[in-house]
Amino acid sequence: MIKYQFMNRLRASLMTDSKTHQLLALGLLIGLLSTTVHSESKISIPSGPTLSARAYILQDADSGKILVEKNADQKIPPASLTKIMTVYVAFRELQNQNLALTDKVTVSKKAWKTSGSRMFIEVNSQVSVEDLLKGIIISSGNDASVALAEHIAGDENTFSQLMNQHAKRLGLLNTHFTNSMGLPDPNHTTTARDLALLTRKLIQEFPEYYKWHAQKEFSYNKITQHNRNNLLWRDTSIDGVKTGHTEEAGYCLVASAKREEMRLISVVMGTKSTSARANQNLALLNYGFRFFETHLLYKANKSLTQVRVWKGDNKKLSVGLKNDFYVTIPRRHYQDLKANLEIDEKIIAPINAEAEIGTLTISLAGDFFAAQPLVALQPIPKGSLFRILYDEALLLTK
Repeated sequence: MIKYQFMNRLRASLMTDSKTHQLLALGLLIGLLSTTVHSESKISIPSGPTLSARAYILQDADSGKILVEKNADQKIPPASLTKIMTVYVAFRELQNQNLALTDKVTVSKKAWKTSGSRMFIEVNSQVSVEDLLKGIIISSGNDASVALAEHIAGDENTFSQLMNQHAKRLGLLNTHFTNSMGLPDPNHTTTARDLALLTRKLIQEFPEYYKWHAQKEFSYNKITQHNRNNLLWRDTSIDGVKTGHTEEAGYCLVASAKREEMRLISVVMGTKSTSARANQNLALLNYGFRFFETHLLYKANKSLTQVRVWKGDNKKLSVGLKNDFYVTIPRRHYQDLKANLEIDEKIIAPINAEAEIGTLTISLAGDFFAAQPLVALQPIPKGSLFRILYDEALLLTK
């Protein structure tokens, strides 16, 4: 592997600067002429708050960094937190143009009779998909969840299969759904970690619909209901996500907040009251924002450097990252970040786009912190016979 070490301070603006390649080349040159000097300072921050909840987790939405967790993989009934997946499935159907916000849904007798929290839709009435989604997100309507599930999949059992397919695709390892609204069932369980991941995907994939989670009230059929997430009134940075409660599950809340450019997701499950779930989520969020900061170090599909390619129709290959590279670190330690590029020594064509050819590693105060594969940003096909033979001869001298 060829190693490139950045001795200059990492800056998030580097990847958007018009002089990116010049600065990066300078950083690489400095790295080749020197050795890395690691900071000897020790990073110390308080441990996260200890909560009375049955399970909880705090995660950065961009980097995926887990900041606090307890019993995060314990299977727990999710109650109405189930509806995060219900609306995720609906958003996917909208994205794939299998559904439209203006579509009218005929309310079945089953949906109308569904127990628990309600949007108050009437049997045989026609309700738009948009109203049903708001009735689920804001009013937590079980009747709306069933009506939308039946419209999308024909019946709720088939919709539950869709929910589980998406859970598997997203990597929710300990989640299984049997209904669309969260009514108790022995086989209807999830975990704090899975809910954080699901919420992260919901926010990233559907920002245009996610904004409804911040809406404080919704009126339908001349009935106005307030969002059960009372943190929306207590902290303007909080813009979602969903409450839940059954006797078995306790009082649960998934919350998300964005302060400046940093977004955190907190999941608290199994508390004893509505005030407890709100206070404990807020404690997690305040801790995360107080002691951590998140930076975008490198953008996806931007050239970090160019490397020599052998036996190809082009000698130079641009190298970068497939995904944006975010890191969440203790506050005031940005200057302790250093980057190291390790690239395969002999890169021989053909090279496919996104082929892994090395690693970008980030260290914090001298210790490994995070890494992403370096990939080819464009394909390099085989060169002419002359180029192949010529490069083969050159390789023999190396």
